[in-house]
Amino acid sequence: MNTAQAQLLRWVLVETSHPGNVGSAARALKTMGFGDLRLIRPKIPGVANMPEAIALASGAVDILETSQESQSLESAVQDCALVLGLTSRDREFGPPALNWQDARPLIKAAIKGKQRVALLFGPERTGLDNHHLSLCTHRVWLDANPLYPSLNLAQAIMVCAFTLRETLGEDSESTLLSETQEAPELIDYADPAAVAAMLEHWRKGLEAIDYLDPANPKKLMPRLQALFARTRLQKEEIDLLRGIAKQMLLQK
Repeated sequence: MNTAQAQLLRWVLVETSHPGNVGSAARALKTMGFGDLRLIRPKIPGVANMPEAIALASGAVDILETSQESQSLESAVQDCALVLGLTSRDREFGPPALNWQDARPLIKAAIKGKQRVALLFGPERTGLDNHHLSLCTHRVWLDANPLYPSLNLAQAIMVCAFTLRETLGEDSESTLLSETQEAPELIDYADPAAVAAMLEHWRKGLEAIDYLDPANPKKLMPRLQALFARTRLQKEEIDLLRGIAKQMLLQK
């Protein structure tokens, strides 16, 4: 794994409660050669500067110092072609689910294509909720004891960072493109934030044509979100769908 590959991996901690977990996460990332740490709506503002976080970072204070704290999860995934939400909880709706072993080749392919990847980790007590997962391209779980699949936040980050370091370092001469081979054309996937904005546009359009009753929406929007998540929309397809929504609004 090289520095350029590591820079394409974004580690997003959502609504983290404990400063020690932030410091331990920073230590795990630096140990494995990663560093792009994002802190979304931490329970303690400025958590990266807390004494407990600094103490448990144990030499990885630079990761804390360069971490970015934000109130917007959308902004953290906005330019990411692949967004993986790490959670062991099953969901009725949401993005496609796969285990960590199957997720790693997807990450490797995206990184080789110079596409940015985000890994989302939820609050310690509750994990990622449905809104968080609506901004993910996939829901991913770590293969663990089914009777007790819960991992500490920093432990989960270390497992992912260690195995990704292995995965990204597995290239051999037989798998690398030669100078005479052409690189495969990259698919210009829409990021999850763009998909979420399109779905909001559709919600307004469906209400405008009286297909969606805002007083009794049932599960229409979650079902649409799950449908579009399975298809991995491209940027030009987002433009097409938003054009349809625009026409629906004109009927109002």
